[in-house]
Amino acid sequence: MEVLLDMIHQFDYSILVQISDSMRGGFSDTVWTVITSLGNGGALWIVLAVVLLFFRKTRRAGAAMLAALLIGLLVGNVLIKPMVMRPRPFVTHSDLIALIHPSDQWSFPSGHTLSSFAAASALCFYHRKSGLLAFVVAALIGFSRLYLCVHYPTDVLAGMFLGILCGLLAGWLTDRAADRIHTIRLRKGA
Repeated sequence: MEVLLDMIHQFDYSILVQISDSMRGGFSDTVWTVITSLGNGGALWIVLAVVLLFFRKTRRAGAAMLAALLIGLLVGNVLIKPMVMRPRPFVTHSDLIALIHPSDQWSFPSGHTLSSFAAASALCFYHRKSGLLAFVVAALIGFSRLYLCVHYPTDVLAGMFLGILCGLLAGWLTDRAADRIHTIRLRKGA
């Protein structure tokens, strides 16, 4: 098991070195810093979800996005990060320089990626085209975490996987809750 973990760690490290050596510098640093800021605290997704709540046609999607973000926060930041306690790449490898200061010390899973894919999945559950666009934004945010050297690739992959699961679960739960509310209203009106 330890050999496998070492191989994964080497793989993670080599990708970050490749990104750092071949892509970083100049205006690109600013672009990826701005992209990553879209995922800070899930702000972009929260704002979008709240806007969607105002319209009957998109209300379920907005509710599902908020539920997905909450589930993702609980699973990723409250449960998994404190359990795994994986140091960030720039802490473990002095040759890797972070271009931003992350808000917490633990790396696994990527919270930015988890929240972005959770929101995108919940949106896609109801509105396929908009959801696919959200997935593109989520992927850019995920890559930005690698570019800025605050996460390992496996942190981002885990965030993506968990986020998709959270988004699908939130969509399913939102449908069940909305159907239940609709049934109760019909009974009261009868």
